[in-house]
Amino acid sequence: MDKNLVLRLFGGALYGFLVIICTTPIGAEWINTISPNLVKQQDLYYGLITFFLFVGGWECIKMMKFDPKSWEKWLVFPIIVLVFYRFSKRYFQHGFYFDFNLSEILALLLILIAIVTLFRFSKELYFDNGKLIFTAIYTALPFGFALGLPKFSTDGHTFTLEVFFLFVLIWSSDSFAYFTGKFFGKHKMAPKISPKKTWEGFGGGVFFTIILGYFIEMYYPELRGNFIIVGFLVSVFAPLGDLVESQLKRSFGVKDSGNIIPGHGGILDRLDSFIICVPVVYLYFILEKLV
Repeated sequence: MDKNLVLRLFGGALYGFLVIICTTPIGAEWINTISPNLVKQQDLYYGLITFFLFVGGWECIKMMKFDPKSWEKWLVFPIIVLVFYRFSKRYFQHGFYFDFNLSEILALLLILIAIVTLFRFSKELYFDNGKLIFTAIYTALPFGFALGLPKFSTDGHTFTLEVFFLFVLIWSSDSFAYFTGKFFGKHKMAPKISPKKTWEGFGGGVFFTIILGYFIEMYYPELRGNFIIVGFLVSVFAPLGDLVESQLKRSFGVKDSGNIIPGHGGILDRLDSFIICVPVVYLYFILEKLV
């Protein structure tokens, strides 16, 4: 068997195992059998997102090639920590009420501005102050919003199935788009950025991910929001996440963001769709609460 294939299978299995352990009741029960009442589900999830944040932030710093002598590079992690701390306080105090909060809307707009800057004004990112701002926005805000996706109960429990099914929808969107594009793809979406992506693959990803969202909604109606809509949002924005990461690597002449996941590259390579889908789904939860 091809060594690279073995590495990809191992890396994918390890990554999937961590997600399942940290976001599902099965994982919580498994941990509880090992160390009863020592670790809560919400602690596992928080640890997972914190790990993603810091490794992703470090990868972004290396990928964007800060000047070794620049002072901006040393400000990245303090800013990330401060932003994430704000979300962390709300997470442990169950303070995510999904109201129309001006600061959250501005934070979501910052993510949009960062994406537009990457595609339309990428020269701004050649300066270390631009790299500093982009790195903080691209890592701290999406992973901070990820802490607001779980469902909080009145008795102090945190349920993270919403996050698990978000991962499932992202994985399915990527897989369905890949296989549909492989067999039927003819029209390229963005040949200069991601040559393998096709509009046929995109359509297949949307169609099958919405169907999967329907089954999730049917069997888990207690989840926050409507997962048919979440499936649609994921199928549309997951490819954008991949394009954003591809454009970022292309802008700085990098093949992979890192090598922490065997056969898959870095955290940013594996979570590119998650980083973009999280703010979109979070915004949907805000709007859904207002209706």
